[in-house]
Amino acid sequence: MTPGAPRLRIGYLGPDGTFSHEAVLDAIADPDEVELVALPTVYDTVMAVHDGRVDRGLVPIENSLEGSVNATLDALAVETEDVAIVGESVHAVRHCLIAREPMELEEVEEVISHPQANAQCARFIRDRLPGASVLSASSTAEAVRMVAAQGGRRAALSTRLAAELYGCEVLRAGVEDVAENETRFVWIARRDAETPGERHGPWKTSLVFWGVGAEAPGWLVRCLSEFAFRGVNLTRIESRPRKQGLGRYMFFIDLEGRDTDRPVAEAVAALEGQTERVRVVGSYPAA
Repeated sequence: MTPGAPRLRIGYLGPDGTFSHEAVLDAIADPDEVELVALPTVYDTVMAVHDGRVDRGLVPIENSLEGSVNATLDALAVETEDVAIVGESVHAVRHCLIAREPMELEEVEEVISHPQANAQCARFIRDRLPGASVLSASSTAEAVRMVAAQGGRRAALSTRLAAELYGCEVLRAGVEDVAENETRFVWIARRDAETPGERHGPWKTSLVFWGVGAEAPGWLVRCLSEFAFRGVNLTRIESRPRKQGLGRYMFFIDLEGRDTDRPVAEAVAALEGQTERVRVVGSYPAA
């Protein structure tokens, strides 16, 4: 960082101790050179980038067990067109069962966490905590804060970092149902922001599209064929409601290559002829 230059402000889903916080700390070279800004929701993180309160954001977009993070997809597709994906990072998710004070598993009466974390540890809860009620919190770290404040026979599913930050005890580590549990995070920035210099290696491009032809037989096949005909490999496809009534969807796709590569650019141009709207959500170095 240039001496005297303002520190880069990075927003993430807070409070401190979330997996997003862990992912940011793992992804940046020197935490002292940036200003970390904890935000209450994924939506708030995206909008903080949109209105310039932060320079970059790191938000979860996909988990290997529970699939896509809908709040991120919806915010990027619907809430703003000024924010783009500029990079990605894959973070290993290791859940801990955390309480304010040491206790045996059979003493736990309530388990609190974000719904995604509860789902990722469902087998552990069912097999090792069969009598415990499962409650939801706005984030995994907020669950630890609740346990730290309330005590009793409550436990949270969260990070070891959160246990350290809020003075709690780790009852069990690695309680996720699948050891290879990973979350893909994406870096976001304003489209008009300066980006780092050229990066070597593979690139990825993310698109969202929808169209009035969606009700016609074979419409989606024709759309996707524009990529197949040009040898462009799709790595992910997902539909989300457009929030305009039943049966109306938008489609997200990730593909290999940069949006300026000729086959990708030609496929996107052809797709525009099949749809009402196509938008490149981001073209960025692959993790």
